[in-house]
This record gives sequence, C-alpha cells and structure tokens, in this order.
Amino acid sequence: MNDNLLKIEVTYALPQEQSLLTVHVAQGTDIQTCIEQSGILQKHSDIDLSVNKVGIWSRTRKLTDEVNDGDRIEIYRPLIADPKDVRRRRAEKAKEEGRANKVTGGKA
Repeated sequence: MNDNLLKIEVTYALPQEQSLLTVHVAQGTDIQTCIEQSGILQKHSDIDLSVNKVGIWSRTRKLTDEVNDGDRIEIYRPLIADPKDVRRRRAEKAKEEGRANKVTGGKA
C-alpha cells in the first residue's frame, strides 16, 4: 500500500441494510470521485448524486470538497416526511386529545 494514499470509507444505509466500503485515494481527491471509485453506485442503483445529499461525519458537504485521511463519506436518503410538519401534526393531535393546552401548547 502506498503511504501517500488516504483511507476513506463510503457508507449508505437503507432501512434493512447498510453498506460500508473502504477505498484508498490520492491526496486532493474530491467526495464525488471517492464515491465513484468505491463502487457503491453500482451496488445501489437508487443513489442519484444530483438528488442525494452527502456529508462527512454527519456534516453536509459538497461533492467537490476534498477528503482527508480517515473520513467517512455518508450518502443520505431523501426525507420521506418534513420533520416540521410531523411535529406540527403531533402537537395538533395532543391539543385535540386534551394532552396539551390549546393556547400555549404546554402540558394541560
């Protein structure tokens, strides 16, 4: 193994399966190149880099950002529900059931 290569992990998680692939790349390689070299796009045909967001260690990044040794590139699936809408519906239901104050939203 060449000492100049960086060790990078690329991960993608589905509800029933997680893929974690290791790839060795040259210094200065960008995120998109790492993802393509890992082979994860062939393994998961549902990944579309123009749609899916990516990040490193839970922080969203651009595909053009360079990686560092030991980085874990994460490919995120699109949300199926807006978290704000879900919380809003849950709060309305609590008010209707009398579990929350209708004015303040706090506990009844």
